[in-house]
Amino acid sequence: ILKVSAKSSPNAVAGAIAGCIRSEGAVQLDAVGAGAVNVVVKAIIIARGFMEPVGVELVCVPSFIDINIDGEERTAVRFTVQTK
Repeated sequence: ILKVSAKSSPNAVAGAIAGCIRSEGAVQLDAVGAGAVNVVVKAIIIARGFMEPVGVELVCVPSFIDINIDGEERTAVRFTVQTK
């Protein structure tokens, strides 16, 4: 599970996605807040561009999860990215 913040670099997250897909076949990314969700969406788009030339098509399934941050219950968006 990769935790992404609004300050994360979309290109760096895309590289991490591509690396996880190559080694594991799937990856989960958690984002809390609109800025973090924006970074994840951009990163998934960039990662699709990385993987498409080698014949790997990515799909994304978003869902809500409840996580605990500093003792406070927060709702996050979890993006499960895997090969088609």
